[in-house]
Amino acid sequence: MKDVLIGLWAEDDGQDIAEYAVMLAVILVIVVGTIRLIGTNANTVFSSVASSIQ
Repeated sequence: MKDVLIGLWAEDDGQDIAEYAVMLAVILVIVVGTIRLIGTNANTVFSSVASSIQ
């Protein structure tokens, strides 16, 4: 029984999936934030150009 518990404690196969999920979540937050920031700035620039053309 002791060997089984030690084997389960040392097994780290599930950690890889959890680490990839956390990395994916962080990357998605960064990408979405960047797109929102660029989208807001691009909208301001396009509005400025459109008003100067008229």
